[in-house]
Amino acid sequence: MTHFDTLIIHANLATMNDEFGFGGQVSYGQILDGAIGISEGKIQHIAHSAKGLTADQVMDANHHWLTPALIDCHTHLVYAGNRSNEFEMRLNGVDYKTIANQGGGIVSTVKSVRQSSFDELYQASEKRLQALINQGVTTIEIKSGYGLDLENERKMLLVAQALGKNYGITVKKTYLAAHALPPEYKDQPDEYIDQVCQWLPILYEEGLVDAVDAFCENIAFSPEQVSKVFDVAQSLGLPVKLHAEQLSDMGGAGLVAAYEGLSADHIEYLNGNNIEKMADKGVVGVLLPTAFYVLRETKLPPIDRMRQQGISMAVSTDCNPGTSPSTSLLLAMNMACTLFQLTPEEALAGTTRHAAKALGLEHHKGQLKVGFDADIAFWDISRPADLSYLIGQNTLQTLLVGGKGYNLSAQ
Repeated sequence: MTHFDTLIIHANLATMNDEFGFGGQVSYGQILDGAIGISEGKIQHIAHSAKGLTADQVMDANHHWLTPALIDCHTHLVYAGNRSNEFEMRLNGVDYKTIANQGGGIVSTVKSVRQSSFDELYQASEKRLQALINQGVTTIEIKSGYGLDLENERKMLLVAQALGKNYGITVKKTYLAAHALPPEYKDQPDEYIDQVCQWLPILYEEGLVDAVDAFCENIAFSPEQVSKVFDVAQSLGLPVKLHAEQLSDMGGAGLVAAYEGLSADHIEYLNGNNIEKMADKGVVGVLLPTAFYVLRETKLPPIDRMRQQGISMAVSTDCNPGTSPSTSLLLAMNMACTLFQLTPEEALAGTTRHAAKALGLEHHKGQLKVGFDADIAFWDISRPADLSYLIGQNTLQTLLVGGKGYNLSAQ
């Protein structure tokens, strides 16, 4: 007899694990009426039946579908203020330049973040995190980038750190000071980038940075400016990622590949040469369909060419106050299918195993696999495709984090 802390029986498993045929002959790497043994917070056993298995606690899944808990690998979840007025202005015919000249856009959020105390920023952000957890998310990336000075970038990262600790989930903290030019550095991008490079080691030493991001775009920072920031990140041993090719082709994806970075994100304007560079270096392509939808973009990411090159494609909410005020990763999965024509299996891989890879966590999160963290979502669905097919329905029944039941009702 093999004994575990917890044994889950009568479970339909979407393992997303190639040991069970994922990526080959078995959709989702699925096992019907299977069992999972968990001890010390890790998955210790996956089987087609519970025969010969015992545990301190037995959970009957009642043939619900189990997946790896979801991973939201690109968010700007920590922010203050409200920009629905800009949404309304745009729909009343006011152009973005006018809105920006009136103090709108990213600068509006920067002003709100700077004016907020730690507690105010925490309370505003907490509600968004609760919504994501309630849809099965137990690992999330949170970026800075609305502080744009040392004090307020630190404040944002401290809030992100506190959210992870207080909610008992995994939060990966990303330094995104190279997001936009703050008002005090108007027309001085090089001087600002020098400051960004000086702040990074300080915040890293304080334990507040897990990765470094930047916005490489003609309305933001050039590849040369981004390279300066990435050089500092590399000197500290920090992985890099990039907002790349969202509005134009600046060669950002190739830049990430040159630094052997984690991911290139948005990538609507990604071209063939840089697709090959990403594939060569194992860079994940992070798709953000909710932002595509809100901005009413028409240039689709090159999904077929990324498939052909074997690039891992992640899907994320891009939760932010301007272009993706969304806290639904399930909706992002649906949009990835309807707008970008991912398959439901690709969409689920995009919020589990490929999202884990985008955060450098692919060796212990994102799959139902022996030795991996027992972060598991139970869904009341008929087929795994339902997670992408259903719109506006949350079918989450139970959530385990490190093998322990997570109290969703408290959220």
